Amino acid sequence: MTIPILTATAAAAELTAAPIVPDWIMAGTPQASCKAVGFSEDRTSYIMIWECTPGRFRWHYSEDETVVLISGELFLTMENGQERRLVAGDVAFFPAGSTCIWRITKTVRKVAVLRKTMPAPIGLLVRIWSKLARIRGRLNPHVERLSTEKVTMRAMQRAE
Repeated sequence: MTIPILTATAAAAELTAAPIVPDWIMAGTPQASCKAVGFSEDRTSYIMIWECTPGRFRWHYSEDETVVLISGELFLTMENGQERRLVAGDVAFFPAGSTCIWRITKTVRKVAVLRKTMPAPIGLLVRIWSKLARIRGRLNPHVERLSTEKVTMRAMQRAE
């Protein structure tokens, strides 16, 4: 069975209106639009192209989200008050359950990878299944390398 590979040109994709929750808007009239471009087989993760015009709003993350900014400029204010500027080429990770304030100064377009979180016991079962698949030679060997690097990074962060 051949599994199709999906591709999209993020900068040129046609998007559909996706209004921001009105209670989240703090200033301006930001207009958002998006397009889902691919889903995992189990529907626990997907890729989306998202765009928003200038404005300021609070965003609550119900899923893990990794973004790559394609164009525009924004300032993120974290829950601890720290502000960070993001421009084209920047990457950010927002864990499920987090909240931050977006202040968009130039219309932003991003590619987002969203992943539904799962209870720890189910995550453990998925990791066991993945390990067995790697042993059988069915998964990309780089997945193991990246997992090891993540553990090393966590250890370094704890040491700081």
